[in-house]
Amino acid sequence: MRFRFPVVIIDEDFRSENASGFGIRALAKALESEGLEVLGVTSYGDLTSFAQQQSRASCFILSIDDEEFGAGSPEEIQEALSTLRAFVKEVRVRNEDIPIFLYGETRTSRHIPNDVLKELHGFIHMFEDTPEFIARYVVRESRVYLDSLAPPFFRALTHYAADSSYSWHCPGHSGGVAFLKSPVGQMFHQFFGENMLRADVCNAVDELGQLLDHSGPVAASELNAARIFNCDHLFFVTNGTSTSNKIVWHSTVAPDDIVVVDRNCHKSILHAIIMTGAIPVFLMPTRNHYGIIGPIPLDEFRPENIRRKIEANPFAKGAKSRPRVLTITQSTYDGVLYNVDTIKSLLDGEINTLLFDEAWLPHASFHEFYVGMHAIGKDRPRCHDSMVFATQSTHKLLAGLSQASQILVQESDSRTLDRNTFIEAYLMHSSTSPQYAIIASCDVAAAMMEPPGGTALVHESIMEALDFRRAMRKVDEEFGADWWFKVWGPDYLAEEGIGDRDDWVLKADDRWHGFGDLASGFNMLDPIKATVITPGLDVDGKFADSGIPAAIVTKYLAEHGIVVEKTGLYSFFIMFTIGITKGRWNTMVTELQQFKDDYDRNQPLWRVLPEFIQAYPRYEKIGLRDLCDQIHGIYKANDVARLTTEMYLSDFIPAMKPAVAFARMAHREIDRVGIDDLEGRITSVLLTPYPPGIPLLIPGERFNSTIVRYLQFARVFNTQFPGFETDIHGLVKEKVNGETRYCVDCVKPS
Repeated sequence: MRFRFPVVIIDEDFRSENASGFGIRALAKALESEGLEVLGVTSYGDLTSFAQQQSRASCFILSIDDEEFGAGSPEEIQEALSTLRAFVKEVRVRNEDIPIFLYGETRTSRHIPNDVLKELHGFIHMFEDTPEFIARYVVRESRVYLDSLAPPFFRALTHYAADSSYSWHCPGHSGGVAFLKSPVGQMFHQFFGENMLRADVCNAVDELGQLLDHSGPVAASELNAARIFNCDHLFFVTNGTSTSNKIVWHSTVAPDDIVVVDRNCHKSILHAIIMTGAIPVFLMPTRNHYGIIGPIPLDEFRPENIRRKIEANPFAKGAKSRPRVLTITQSTYDGVLYNVDTIKSLLDGEINTLLFDEAWLPHASFHEFYVGMHAIGKDRPRCHDSMVFATQSTHKLLAGLSQASQILVQESDSRTLDRNTFIEAYLMHSSTSPQYAIIASCDVAAAMMEPPGGTALVHESIMEALDFRRAMRKVDEEFGADWWFKVWGPDYLAEEGIGDRDDWVLKADDRWHGFGDLASGFNMLDPIKATVITPGLDVDGKFADSGIPAAIVTKYLAEHGIVVEKTGLYSFFIMFTIGITKGRWNTMVTELQQFKDDYDRNQPLWRVLPEFIQAYPRYEKIGLRDLCDQIHGIYKANDVARLTTEMYLSDFIPAMKPAVAFARMAHREIDRVGIDDLEGRITSVLLTPYPPGIPLLIPGERFNSTIVRYLQFARVFNTQFPGFETDIHGLVKEKVNGETRYCVDCVKPS
């Protein structure tokens, strides 16, 4: 299979009608005759942008003719050498292997500093050999480089797709042929393309290996990824980190085991609690009035405090065995990190298995900025007794396709992973027909993170995030007393570069974070997670006279081609992944300025939100500022910021084991209870408000008055402002005698 990776030639004479120009164009023609594409440019231009071409090129050929070296002037020669050195350095920061050749007419390696020479693959002296001979030399080095790029599974998959084998196995589209028999199928085939459909195969293809028994090229790729991520074992998962979490739990947790869980966990962990029949003991995180979930205080992790929680739980009280698993969200949705080294030192041997849900943190092990703030990686301390797992969404922050995930394992000094028993749990949650394109993306996403390239990608993400923050502050300063959006984060921001990592550590009682008295050095904010704060609410929960609810801003952005990750009351969340560019975040800044202009002029909604108005014509005559005032008014009247904070920090009383309460629903031993009658009832389902998408109640817990008040508010708000509804999973909306009724399925009283 042929991939497009041109040879990049940088020579100011590339288009000149002189001997040097004729010579380099003859070489270019010879390269093209060998089947390589050639891209010729006449200047180094912006070093960084040219160096970034390393991801698209098969090699670089750099001229060092007299013209490039200033026609002999010592000062100009030194300047040219500095440019050459800087270019080579920029390339090597990203790519250690791409071939770089120098060529010249009179200059030789004698004129080139050693620090540049050692990075080269060859030196071409023009007119001594034929262009055809030189071209074959360049082609050989380029092809060796390109052949080294593809990791094991992706290489095998491309070879299989290129073999044009007849398919007699599933899937039924038989390499895409079935789609060609239907007009709509033709559309599908043209949209996704031949390669994707030829590569969509079943596990009957022996040469591709098996994900289910981790053999062949799949096993080779998992071993390669384990080397890159510096872990003892690594397993690809094709159904997201939700499934990865369940695999780890089912490999270590059995019915009635005590488990210690972050109350801010993903719902997949709560599903795992239900599925395994475990008895959960929760560690409570902090929360500020922006609705941003903060860290669990350090004291919550101390073994003596965990034992107290176990004794206080009516279903765990008197348990003699140590807890089977601790599961912590690392990082939180909004980017708050824990010092994992501290957690390991506290709980090693106290809890059988430590699981860090790093769905939002797979990039951390590739940059020194995050040292100590991720679970597994190079030089990460190893527990003596407890096994450590990390589950990571390669599709969230790296370059995996949707649902691409992986499980990392770090063995302890005293325990090794029993792969056979672990794979039994893996098989329980894995499809027997995995999507091979997702496996390939896991393979490639890992290979992309191989240092130095992976380190450079993460570094660029951090720098883009910081430049966005600086740009937002610059706009704020220029507006002066006028309103503008804030980006949640520390008050001090370095003017250039990353600055000191300590700038991002959450300090006790700093007002900007609003989480109160935190332990020194225990938590840090990941700068690539940016929460934009809209006007109208401060971190203490105090409402201003006027405000701009974030849901309106994000609807505006969506209609202008910008889709954000998460929307809160007065905040929305964006991520600076390795795929974010300057064009994207600068567009965000300009669109926010457009929103400000339309808000200040109170532009009619039919003008600024035409798609929304088409769906909800009731708002047609309302201005943008007027709508903001109306929604802000109901938020303020209900003191909803404090209400949601109290709701998540209120007492949760376990009345039944989660698995038992959920079983009541499966057997239909439930009542569908209206909101006003919920207080004191035991839920049989997860109740999960969006935002933030964190379960509020789990099966077996009782409703309290604070939660009921929140649901009553949501009912009123959803009626008054259709199109901006609060989405609450577990809250059933049904029509009874023509009226809308909101209910929750609760355990039927005995």
